[in-house]
Amino acid sequence: MLTTRETDVLQLLSTGSSYKKISSQLGISLHTVGTHIKNSYRKLEVHSGAAAVMRAVQLGLLPSSYGGKS
Repeated sequence: MLTTRETDVLQLLSTGSSYKKISSQLGISLHTVGTHIKNSYRKLEVHSGAAAVMRAVQLGLLPSSYGGKS
């Protein structure tokens, strides 16, 4: 369902990373981060980062340990 890169971006988003930090960590542009997030939202049929992470965990696309800072 999600590409490997979309999953990588969602994993980092779930830890509270900013788009800029995600961009730096993955070596991709801010625009590309936004594109991956937008595509993930569309595929998961959600409208927010929190909802995307929750849906990805429910679908087994992210481990249940994801979902925010401890």
